[in-house]
Amino acid sequence: MSVENEKSSIKRDESIYSKEVKHIDNVPSSVKLANPLTGIPHDQVMEDASAFAKSHGLGHLEQEFRKGALVAQDPTAFESLTQLAEEDKNVLRRELTHRWAQPAQLYYLVILCSLSAAVQGMDESVINGANLFFPQQLGIPQTGDDSSKNQWLLGLVNGAPYLCCGIIGCWLSAPMNKYLGRRGTIFISAFVSFVTCIWQGLTNTWWHLFIARFVLGFGIGPKSSTVPVYAAECAPPAIRGALVMMWQMWTAFGIMIGTVMSLAFFNVHDTHNVHGLNWRLMLGSAGVPALIIMSQVYFCPESPRWLIGKGRYDKAFESLMRLRKSPLQAARDLYYIHVLLEAEKEIQGDRNLFVELFTVPRNRRATLASTIVMFMQQFCGINVIAYYSSNIFSQAKFTDTQALIASWGFGMINWVFAFPAVWTIDTFGRRNLLLVTFPLMAVFLLLTGFSFYIPEEGHARIAVVALGIYLFAMAYSPGEGPVPFTYSAEAFPLYVRDVGMSWATSVLWFFNFVVAFTFPRLLGAFRPQGAFGWYAGWNVVGFVLVLLFLPETKALSLEELDQVFSVPTHVHAAYQLKALPHNIRKYIFRMDVEPLPPLYEHEGVGEKHYAPGGAGHA
Repeated sequence: MSVENEKSSIKRDESIYSKEVKHIDNVPSSVKLANPLTGIPHDQVMEDASAFAKSHGLGHLEQEFRKGALVAQDPTAFESLTQLAEEDKNVLRRELTHRWAQPAQLYYLVILCSLSAAVQGMDESVINGANLFFPQQLGIPQTGDDSSKNQWLLGLVNGAPYLCCGIIGCWLSAPMNKYLGRRGTIFISAFVSFVTCIWQGLTNTWWHLFIARFVLGFGIGPKSSTVPVYAAECAPPAIRGALVMMWQMWTAFGIMIGTVMSLAFFNVHDTHNVHGLNWRLMLGSAGVPALIIMSQVYFCPESPRWLIGKGRYDKAFESLMRLRKSPLQAARDLYYIHVLLEAEKEIQGDRNLFVELFTVPRNRRATLASTIVMFMQQFCGINVIAYYSSNIFSQAKFTDTQALIASWGFGMINWVFAFPAVWTIDTFGRRNLLLVTFPLMAVFLLLTGFSFYIPEEGHARIAVVALGIYLFAMAYSPGEGPVPFTYSAEAFPLYVRDVGMSWATSVLWFFNFVVAFTFPRLLGAFRPQGAFGWYAGWNVVGFVLVLLFLPETKALSLEELDQVFSVPTHVHAAYQLKALPHNIRKYIFRMDVEPLPPLYEHEGVGEKHYAPGGAGHA
């Protein structure tokens, strides 16, 4: 197609776009939730803050709330506020220039949240090394006459926690948080993790281990959806995004520690009355950090947002005083959370927010995009390796010790390459990272699969299998690792964000179960070559889905996000199909090509507002 024909075709698509997109859904709701104080005169803001302080038992802090409300109205304009003393402005300046100079209590909370993420990773990965031992002892050997049935049973046992998460655990998070608070939910989920980890080590049949691991899902699901929100609600805006990103980083760390535990207990010998002591200790080891979380979580302050939702404003202020440097900052954040919660109640009313995920076009496109990235995080193949790498390396003729060491190497690479993701995700964008890493992951999985054709003699097969898996982990960590949760949190309008994230998380855990359940039989039926080829094919599918249905969300205001997700799906897909060959010529072959007309006109939006990473919008 010539450049002239291509441009005329795109212009036709633009005319279709202008006809079909008559409005941008939810703009008033999004703007109001971005900052409910926008546009209110200063005198009125101060009067409202005074009334708020007096009516909620905080009258002795009236002046702090008057000043805090003005700062909350526009946090970047505090220099022009004559109502603030120079000391107040110095506190606010330092908050911007020394964003990591925070109270020790906040860092204590961050350590607790990081440890919770590590428990999550350990819960997922300790089964990896145990897979080498317990199937034979529990009557489901992976070779022999019943190998086909036993491979399904092994997958069922391994996938049990994620089945629970997908169909029950994630949906329990909302009622648990409502009645128990963030700390209570974390305590209960850590308690369940601790008990079930010990329970797993005491089982003697495959179905008993399945039950124990299924109950483990009640510890994994609520914890995975509560801890990032708890960190977001307690952290100041300047470091909120980085703290939420740490969930992915420290989950990867926990996965690596899980492989370390497999190595640590590998050579533990049975006693005269305990058989399989090594794999039992592997499974039980994840309970130790969960016990630490249980013992420490109530030393951290409760989420101020949750306390305000319960009408406990005095306790919410005490909590914020432990998490902020000054009473002004605490008053600012408390008042802002209050007005935001009031705006949410007004907007939500009696609407069925879950139904609106699929009936409102703007929401439906965000739901589709979030579902794609969550689904592909599982079907890219990463958890196949996280759960079964020891089995995979054993089939490549590694010894058991070598297989566990190689699995530890995978865990280490997965964690180390999660660090650059904090920078790359906001530098290159979510969509671009996925479009680059999906083809790379497909190639590296094919390399891993085809390496099983190398003759067993010598060390060539071992080296290439490990190389393929390690390269795959390097490609995954900056792409499909951090993008799904970050993208899903941005894509939904604020008024349905909590419901949208619950949907996205349930999709993630359900397909996590599907992957864990099917892979042992897939490996037996397809052999390693076919199994890795299967997931390589899914990475190609992921590239196509991202190309056609995933708009970029990096650094977009709420109005721009509404505009992006209001473009009809078929118009977006048609435009991207035409942009693909253009971008290949421009960026790969370095050809001088005419620029494409833009699909979005962001400069036409007008005033921009950004999501308050705060007050509950994690």
